[in-house]
Amino acid sequence: MTVDFTLPAALEAHEPPEARGRTRDGVRLLVSRRATGALTHHEFRDLPGLLDPGDLLVVNTSATLPAAVRLDRISVHFSTPVQGAGDRLWLVELRRLTGKASRPYTGGSPGEWIPMPGGATLTLVGRHRHPARGESGRLWQARLSTDVVPYLRRHGVPIRYGHVRRDWPASAYQTAFAHDRSSGGAEMPSAARPFTPELVTRLVSRGVLIAPITLHTGVASPEAHEPPYAEPYTVPEATAALVGHVRARGRRVIAVGTTAVRALETAVDAAGRVQASSGWTEHIVTPEGGVRTVDGLLTGLHEPRSSHLMMLTAIAGRDLLTATYEAALAQCYLWHEFGDLNLILPG
Repeated sequence: MTVDFTLPAALEAHEPPEARGRTRDGVRLLVSRRATGALTHHEFRDLPGLLDPGDLLVVNTSATLPAAVRLDRISVHFSTPVQGAGDRLWLVELRRLTGKASRPYTGGSPGEWIPMPGGATLTLVGRHRHPARGESGRLWQARLSTDVVPYLRRHGVPIRYGHVRRDWPASAYQTAFAHDRSSGGAEMPSAARPFTPELVTRLVSRGVLIAPITLHTGVASPEAHEPPYAEPYTVPEATAALVGHVRARGRRVIAVGTTAVRALETAVDAAGRVQASSGWTEHIVTPEGGVRTVDGLLTGLHEPRSSHLMMLTAIAGRDLLTATYEAALAQCYLWHEFGDLNLILPG
């Protein structure tokens, strides 16, 4: 059982903090400590003073694709490639355009083709079938007549849901750690968004270590709150070794975002050691399964009933997470990808 609450519309971040008169690292940061249950309020730029020399931040280096292609009446959200099927067969979600927002589109039939901007064609192959969950009501396997990522670079825009009221440039969705723009995920690894090069320099100067993983996220399900489907990830050998080194010295491993937790928990072996690993992960962190690789988590504030709250409960515990969200609501923290952050520490 996870935390449940009502999110007032007034606490949704409708635009990047820069448009609200703040800097990227000027968003708010709510710190939750497991050992004492203490909650403290900060700005994100205070992060170096909240960490200790020798702590390790594990960050997701995935770039954010302009993964939405809008047509007259529908928008096509490109999620992830179909495993082993090349560069043109992808999972996609069709969404009906409703003013400035979109809703799931239930139409479409296998074999139907959709004319796309730039002379391309998208063919609906069939509804996606998950081996355990069965047929997806929202995801299609679809084949584009050209390679998907270069096409999105020319014709796509970043995915935007109803709480974001206007389009923002792709640069608003990139983090300081995104290093390979030739690939990427459908949605931003948003916990890393507040980092700036200057803040990273301050962290390194303090002796905080930073190590990369890559996990390309697929499209979320804001209406159904489904758990994620298979997503490609990589845990490099150097990162696996550094996690082991830090843990052996009694220092803290802190994941930057739920995607970093997911990648590390996929790569851990039976003895609890993180190994270099790559492939596709469907791992879902739950309170019952717990976590074995991280001591803390830096994350955004998640919607009620979101599957991410199971992971947060596993890391923070239900009581602390409940108190955290009650405090965030009372102090008017902002939710979603352009909102405020929560840092969960062991003590």
